[in-house]
Amino acid sequence: MSKTNLRLIPALIAIAFSGSAAAAGFQLQNQTGSGNGNAFAGAAAAAEDAGTIFFNPAGMTYLAKGHNISASGTVLYRVIDYSDTGSSASVASLGTTNGGNAGGFSLLPALYWAYSVTPTVSVGLGISPTFGNRTEYDFAFVGRNSGYFAEIAQININPSVAWKVNEQFSIGGGINIAHNETHFRQGMTLGGFAATTNNLDVKGDAWAFGYNLGAMFQITPTTRLGLTYRSELKFDLEGQQKASIGPVNGVTGSQDIKTVLKTPASASLALSQKVGDRLELLADYTWTNWSVVDVIQLQNRNTGANLSGLSYNFKDTWRVGLGANYQYNKDLKLRVGVAYDLSPVKSSADRSMTLPDSDRTWISIGAKYQLSPSASVDIGYSHIFFAKENTTRDVMSGAVPIQSIRGEWNNSVDIIAAQLNYKF
Repeated sequence: MSKTNLRLIPALIAIAFSGSAAAAGFQLQNQTGSGNGNAFAGAAAAAEDAGTIFFNPAGMTYLAKGHNISASGTVLYRVIDYSDTGSSASVASLGTTNGGNAGGFSLLPALYWAYSVTPTVSVGLGISPTFGNRTEYDFAFVGRNSGYFAEIAQININPSVAWKVNEQFSIGGGINIAHNETHFRQGMTLGGFAATTNNLDVKGDAWAFGYNLGAMFQITPTTRLGLTYRSELKFDLEGQQKASIGPVNGVTGSQDIKTVLKTPASASLALSQKVGDRLELLADYTWTNWSVVDVIQLQNRNTGANLSGLSYNFKDTWRVGLGANYQYNKDLKLRVGVAYDLSPVKSSADRSMTLPDSDRTWISIGAKYQLSPSASVDIGYSHIFFAKENTTRDVMSGAVPIQSIRGEWNNSVDIIAAQLNYKF
């Protein structure tokens, strides 16, 4: 398969934007079951269970002495509902359907362990998916030549340590060891055939390393601030690209490929404010450096020749969250939260089929029940409302648009999470 024949293909680039079920872009906010009940408001200051390893490792110094274990499972149901508003093609036919629901169910597990080595030093380990999800339309989808299937699965292993400097100040940090695996499919308009059977299939994977830092400031006995930073990760993805062309896929070709995929750095400032004996107010402001996602270049792994480049022109984003916990009685804690999260997609021309992302609003409720002095369980439910947005995406042959994908999305997410906490 020649470079000319592959010039329409964004390949691995589009995989990175397969769509996130929760946080903006393709980031996964859903790291704990307890945080889901507060829309993850104030997560960098909450320090309520071992899940603080992800949100702020300094929070380990606030946990009960000994071992603390938290295991959570989150089920997400995404609705990605596309409606065509006038797509057109100059030299090739389009699909005929709106693609069906490109979302569906996902399961996100997470496991955290923290241990107080001394009264002032704690260590911990977190294992969780941090970026990724799956978007899949049927092959008759009108926008298939701009991508009809994309999946990204990124697992993060996060050994951490924390030090309680004094009663007012704790610091912590961790190493992030992450593995990213991506998979992308799209239709093609090559070889003189309409894209009724043409298919491109691309897979790649890589490891990357980064770090996260955190600090806790106990300003007063009732007021705590959390500050945290998580570094960018750079994945040098390598894999294979396979193409099938023709009415019966009679022409096939494959080649080894490589590209660079970055996941953005982020920073959060969070507040936990106790009001009386039962009420805790939570808030946060979180910034994410999505502008590192700009132009990503696919290359032949053996020759280094450029195959295709795609600009997503992302912008940095922020989110704000507000939440509250109320200790109803000695065993039952009630939770509520709201959050507003900006999308990194700048315009309708940047909004792809596999990342129909838009600004979103969280509404969350949850509860924690103390099963015994050593064990508790958290449950939480969130609904995410997405702003209605459209796409004006062009499929290019060199500098010439040969298809114009025009449509709009009506998307939403429902999230149910449960978490078991145990200390000894």
